[in-house]
Amino acid sequence: MGQVLDRLQGKQWRQKQVRKITDKVFDRISNQSGKANLTFGELYIAVLLVYNDINKRLPGPHFDPPPKEQVQAMIETCDFNLDGEIDRVEFVKFIEELTTHTLIAVSQGLILTLVVAPTVAMATKKATEGVPGVGKVVQRIPNSIYASLVTLALVLFQKSQEESD
Repeated sequence: MGQVLDRLQGKQWRQKQVRKITDKVFDRISNQSGKANLTFGELYIAVLLVYNDINKRLPGPHFDPPPKEQVQAMIETCDFNLDGEIDRVEFVKFIEELTTHTLIAVSQGLILTLVVAPTVAMATKKATEGVPGVGKVVQRIPNSIYASLVTLALVLFQKSQEESD
């Protein structure tokens, strides 16, 4: 339940997740190259790794990484010290700017699931009243528990659909 509440905190949760991903990827790439800054080629590999982690860790559809041309254009706006390379601070800002729309889509999908699912649950509970046998059992379940069960089932269904794609 704590993870769900963390995810509802919105921007802070997203920033925390992006920071975890960026730190891990930056450390991995800089350790392989032995340098503290990333060149364009290393940066593009880092972008691919970040999008791979986003697609693994965050709920929602698969997001494709941006093309090389977009990454090249963004380097110019995020390279604050104008050395042609991206350091850790610039990398975090670069990834935040690059993934803003992706993370908004993830958040909207999560909120939609958590708002629509309980509404659908209550509608289906009402619809089962006339079903012999099942209707009486469903009506005995408290609304809060029934809505939680249907929401959980919907989230698990979405997750299984994402994994099969």
